Amino acid sequence: MIRIAGVRFKSAGKIYDFNAGELDISPGDAVIVETEQGLGFATLTSPIRQQEKLHAGQNLKAVLRLADASDFLRVEENQKVEEAAYQFCKQEVESLNLSMNLFSVESTFDASKLTFFFTSEGRVDFRQLVKNLVKEFRVRIEMRQVGIRHQAKMCGGVGRCGRQTCCSAFIEKFEPVSIRMAKEQGLSLNPTKISGLCGRLMCCLTYENSTYRDLKSGFPKIGKLVSTPKGKGRVTRHNVIASRISVRMEDGLELEFGAEEVSLQSAVAGEGAE
Repeated sequence: MIRIAGVRFKSAGKIYDFNAGELDISPGDAVIVETEQGLGFATLTSPIRQQEKLHAGQNLKAVLRLADASDFLRVEENQKVEEAAYQFCKQEVESLNLSMNLFSVESTFDASKLTFFFTSEGRVDFRQLVKNLVKEFRVRIEMRQVGIRHQAKMCGGVGRCGRQTCCSAFIEKFEPVSIRMAKEQGLSLNPTKISGLCGRLMCCLTYENSTYRDLKSGFPKIGKLVSTPKGKGRVTRHNVIASRISVRMEDGLELEFGAEEVSLQSAVAGEGAE
């Protein structure tokens, strides 16, 4: 029986499976794991689960031990190196007049490699920059260009809802978001109201989209001719949550009815056309 531990290397990051062996560890524990780049500092995210054998192609590296005081001290030292590397790289970017927005630096646990994250509208020739960084820090250097949404995830912040941004709090993988989702939910299409800190459509538009779509499936579309207890009219608005429909009657008065009180009017002599 194999004991499998799911760990994260950073907040809201992807969960990776490791072989826990016989270690007695619990969710929230900081652990040292074996990775392809050497030792890694991670956090156990959920209770250990058991599996009879590894699946085809599944190759789990090991959780080596619980993190101790010296490991936490190394993490603090790495953070100081990251801050120094960020400041130095920022100066070099300005000196070399490179069109790139540096926003984060990450060090491996053993401090053998520094990864510099940046955004840019196009490709950047950073060969001279890498040479300068290697000369200054004497470690392996990686320059990684990411999208604006990944920048928001890594930097974090507070959304218009007043809470921590979803991407930095719990979203592991970005899902496609479209303007159609905002239309489905009857939201304002003003870009400033439906865009997040990254300038892209808010991830939370996806949360209730399927519910709105299902609830609206039995509603007559806006503009359709319908019959109501008060006569005929055309649909002007949907109140999906309350299951009510607004209808502009033939006399110009707009009334609201329960969805069960409204039915499509059969098209006769052109009626019902949008």
